[in-house]
Amino acid sequence: MAGGHWHTDLAEAAAVPAAVMPWPTHAAPVHRTAVGQEAAASAAGEASAHAEHGTQPLLQVQDVSLVYATARQQVRATHRVSLDVFEGDRFVLLGASGCGKSSLLKALGGFITPAEGQILLDGQPVHGPGPDRVVVFQEFDQLPPWKTVRENVMFPLLASGQLPRAAVRERADAVIAKVGLAQFADAHPHQLSGGMKQRVAIARALAMQPRVLLMDEPFAALDALTRRRMQEELLALWEEFRFTLVFVTHSIGEALVVGNRIAILSPHPGRVRAEVNSHAFDLASQGSEAFQATAQRIHRLLFEAPPVAASPTAPGAQSPSAAPPVREARDLADGLQPTWATMPVSL
Repeated sequence: MAGGHWHTDLAEAAAVPAAVMPWPTHAAPVHRTAVGQEAAASAAGEASAHAEHGTQPLLQVQDVSLVYATARQQVRATHRVSLDVFEGDRFVLLGASGCGKSSLLKALGGFITPAEGQILLDGQPVHGPGPDRVVVFQEFDQLPPWKTVRENVMFPLLASGQLPRAAVRERADAVIAKVGLAQFADAHPHQLSGGMKQRVAIARALAMQPRVLLMDEPFAALDALTRRRMQEELLALWEEFRFTLVFVTHSIGEALVVGNRIAILSPHPGRVRAEVNSHAFDLASQGSEAFQATAQRIHRLLFEAPPVAASPTAPGAQSPSAAPPVREARDLADGLQPTWATMPVSL
């Protein structure tokens, strides 16, 4: 039952008129770069292209440090993290346990206040949670058990007071159909599989039409087959609605499939080690040579110590006063794409 009726209901979902739940029209067009040595661009290059065309980031993380205070000490979860997320991005935060990726997502949602730095949405500081940012967690118990599928999807819309009840029900039914659960609209969470519960959580989030959809390892607790299906259908929903997504995962393969941009975080505390452009990959490319080569490079960035400047006493070394070079991990030797933009850590 884990797969539910997601695929069998796709025809029904496609039949739902788009006018029932039009997405806000402020989304910027998504720029897709063709695969190839001449066309592929680094993550830094893509950000520069946005700037050249006058596109401002939707979400900005500026030198954000997150600190947890315990009875005995203060634990720094992230250290001076800076990121730009543009409208329509599928932006992935990738890192090993302890890198602060989930903490950073909670800060984006307004649940954690940075110890230093700031987070901007549409150029305005984020000071707390709001309906413009909706979070989907990995836990299956995020749905109130006494509410039906329809009532769960309707609840945040009714609480926000955005629409009259009839319009809320219409929108809820539309998104429930889009995730393939129309025939389960009156079911309760205990009657659903784990994958189906996650679809309800995604439908509830999409019904709010947030500026940013935040997903914290939403498929981590699912079996492999259901997880792949959920990735596939999340991408199908993105193709239709082009929402802005920030997605947390510790899976390199999932990051490459789900994201068009990946921020790689190093642990203890979390810092941005690199940004990778991954728009060239999808589920069909997982066995390709380029996919595997990129996954191996990401693995090295995640788990190998960053290179250090040569000792001043070594032949040809820089003087101690010289600035360390900007480290770049580019596909210089074999020409495999996409290219990379690795950011130096400055403490």
